[in-house]
Amino acid sequence: MALIAVSGHPGCRFEEVARLTAQRLGFELLTQARIQSLTNEEFGGGGIPEKAYPILVTSILARLATEHHLVYCAVGGELQARHFPGMLRVHVVAPETVRIGNLMLDHRLERAAGRQLLFEMEAADRSARKARFGKTRATADLFDLVFSAESLTTEQMAELIETAANSLALKERGLLAPAAEVQLQFQMRLRLARHGIVPPDKITIRRKMFANQSEEMFANLLDFYRIAWEYEPRSFPVQMSREGKVQESFTPDFYLPEFDLYLELTTMKQSLVTKKNRKVRLLRELYPDLNIQVFYQKDFENLIFKYGLAERTVEA
Repeated sequence: MALIAVSGHPGCRFEEVARLTAQRLGFELLTQARIQSLTNEEFGGGGIPEKAYPILVTSILARLATEHHLVYCAVGGELQARHFPGMLRVHVVAPETVRIGNLMLDHRLERAAGRQLLFEMEAADRSARKARFGKTRATADLFDLVFSAESLTTEQMAELIETAANSLALKERGLLAPAAEVQLQFQMRLRLARHGIVPPDKITIRRKMFANQSEEMFANLLDFYRIAWEYEPRSFPVQMSREGKVQESFTPDFYLPEFDLYLELTTMKQSLVTKKNRKVRLLRELYPDLNIQVFYQKDFENLIFKYGLAERTVEA
C-alpha cells in the first residue's frame, strides 16, 4: 500500500501540495478535517485525550488503507506513516517572509495581520504537537523529502512527489492486506483500551470495581472487540472441610458466555502465581468440564487470535 504523509510549516501551502499530489496519483486525500469527521463517527466527538489522538488516527488509516492508497495531510502525519510498509514522508518549509506573504494573499490581509496570523498558527501547531506527540517540532530526520516553498511551486512539489512515488513503486505494493490490518488494529486497540476508549456502537463497559488496572484494561479491550463478558460471576469451592464447609474457593476474573470460557489474568510476582496455579489445578480436577484459561498480560494477543476473536472484528 502507499501512504504519503504531507506536512509543513504554517503558511507553506502544504495542504495544496497534498491535494495536487492526491489528484496526480489518484490517491484518497485525508485532511485534518476529514480525519476529525471520521474520528467523531467511529469514536464519538468528546472526551478523547490528546495523547490518544495518534492511536485513533492510525486505527482509521489502517481501515482505509485496505481500500485506498492514501495522501494524509495533518500535523504529525510522518509519525503515523511509520506504521505502514509503503510510506513516503514529505515536509514543506519556507522562510518567515515567504509564509507571511502567502497568508497575506490567501486571506487578503495587511502585513501586520498576516504576521500575527502566522504567529497564532505556529503556536497552535506547537501546542498540538506537544499535546499529541510530546514534542513541539518535527525534525528533518523524520522525513524522506523536504521541499522549500521559497524556490518550488506547489505544482512542482506535487510533481516531484509523484516521481518519487513511482520510483519507489508504491502503487505496485498493493493495498494493506486484511491480515496486516488485523494485527495493526489489535496493537492500536490495545493501546486505546489503556485510555478507556470504547467506540459508541460497541458494548459499553459497565462500572465495576476491578481488582487492578490490568483487569479494567482487559475489560475495555473486550468491549472494543464486541465480546460479551461478565466480571467474577461465580466462585467455585476447591477445598472442603470434613463437615462439608467451604474452606477455599476460586473466582475466575472473567467469563465469556459466547465461548463458555472462564479467564483468569495473572500479572503478579511468581510466588503468588504459583499459589494461583495450584487453585486452577484443583479447579480443573474438581470440575473437569469447566473451560478455563490462565494467562499473563503479555499473552492478550495470543488469546485473541487463538479463539479467532480478531476475525470477528474484521467481519463486523
